[in-house]
Amino acid sequence: MQLTPIDLFSRGVRMLPDGQVFDEQRRMSGDIDGWTMATFHVETDADAHGDHWEIHPHGQELVAVLTGGIRMYLRPETPGAEEDSVSIGPGEAYIVPQNRWHRIELDKPTDLMSVTLRRGTRLTPRDE
Repeated sequence: MQLTPIDLFSRGVRMLPDGQVFDEQRRMSGDIDGWTMATFHVETDADAHGDHWEIHPHGQELVAVLTGGIRMYLRPETPGAEEDSVSIGPGEAYIVPQNRWHRIELDKPTDLMSVTLRRGTRLTPRDE
């Protein structure tokens, strides 16, 4: 057996219910079984699709800030209400509720880690 580290910024990690954990090509949506972990260097809001809302219908999402800082916004559940937001700094995380539209804005260049069930993940432009 060759011991080789996984580059978390270029590969995804998938965790299956039977206990298997393996690295693979990073996929952010589609028909993916199990939980996925993905890590990103983001320099601008566009790198974090800040102009879109995202939703994960099959599970919550853990968003962790490794370096830098972000603001996580939750789309209002009542039309016309204000967005809820939370600031997340290095070593902190936020758990996005299942089936809740959310988006990210950067405070500075950031390294993020995300863990979620990606099956069924959708994006929609922020202005819709």
